[in-house]
Amino acid sequence: MNYRPPRWLPGGQLQTIWPALYSRRVFGSKPGYLRQRWDTPDGDFIDVDFLRYEPAAPASAAPRPLLVVFHGLEGSSRSHYSEAFADLAREQGWACALPHFRGCSGEINRAPRAYHSGDHAEIGWILARLRSAHPGVPLMAVGVSLGGNALLRWAGEVGAHAAQSVDAVAAVCAPLDLAAGGHAIGRGFNRQVYNRMFMRTLVPKALQKLGQHPGLFDRQALLSARDLYAFDNVFTAPLHGYRNTEDYWSRASAKPLLDAIRVPALVVNPRNDPFVPAASLPRQHEVGSHVTLWQPAHGGHVGFASGRLPGHVRAMPDAVAGWLAGRARLQTVVRAESAHG
Repeated sequence: MNYRPPRWLPGGQLQTIWPALYSRRVFGSKPGYLRQRWDTPDGDFIDVDFLRYEPAAPASAAPRPLLVVFHGLEGSSRSHYSEAFADLAREQGWACALPHFRGCSGEINRAPRAYHSGDHAEIGWILARLRSAHPGVPLMAVGVSLGGNALLRWAGEVGAHAAQSVDAVAAVCAPLDLAAGGHAIGRGFNRQVYNRMFMRTLVPKALQKLGQHPGLFDRQALLSARDLYAFDNVFTAPLHGYRNTEDYWSRASAKPLLDAIRVPALVVNPRNDPFVPAASLPRQHEVGSHVTLWQPAHGGHVGFASGRLPGHVRAMPDAVAGWLAGRARLQTVVRAESAHG
């Protein structure tokens, strides 16, 4: 990806904040969604938003490719990047599914657990169900930030079996080394701005979870938490099978498994992302042959604004989806040729 920021948007911090708040997300009307509630195998639920199909021309008999978008920490189908990907899918005539991690759809989930950066089992279950509902079509998945790490962690965990569910995957601004990202967000400007932003929603949701399940964790310890490290130590890690924050950040990171991925995978990481230190990014010799690395100098954290003020955020979804579609078409051809001997 040869991204160049507009002159009016210098630096990783501005390239992160401005696009999320002010840049145009879509080139048409705001995407409309149809929501489905799925019961999970453990008796809980998730909500999946599907792009409302509004064909501009008579529907084709050919099945439409499916783009699946996994959001980031405290994101949703209405995050700026989600709406940009949905707008692109609408423009291309694709189907688009935007699953919410547990508790992120506007209603708290029922189970004691929530969601986390290494939630690869959840990713696998969602993709398998979508594949079952959309057989024989190109299925592409993109994960943003936390969703990107979880998606790549799944692809690495299952190896060649990933091809049963997806044709190609992409991760955008994923904190592949969670310890490096966690420490970065806990320092300086990041701590004062982004850390506080996340804590404003994470803590109340955790308290709701405690109301559902009294005794689940130490309430006072949670209220004393001032950063994501402390929050993960009290809440995220113990609720999801990790000993503590260090164990969670180590075992949930996708970086160690990038060489085990066996489906086409694109990994996009700007080198000026405030959340993801450039020194922590994987190098080509650390990933497998199925992995393509895009590491532009600019972009911020899921920013990539382009054009005249206030800019738009479609440049990154256009580039990522173009890559995914090309790899997915190739995989579909290979699969068809194998089926016909």
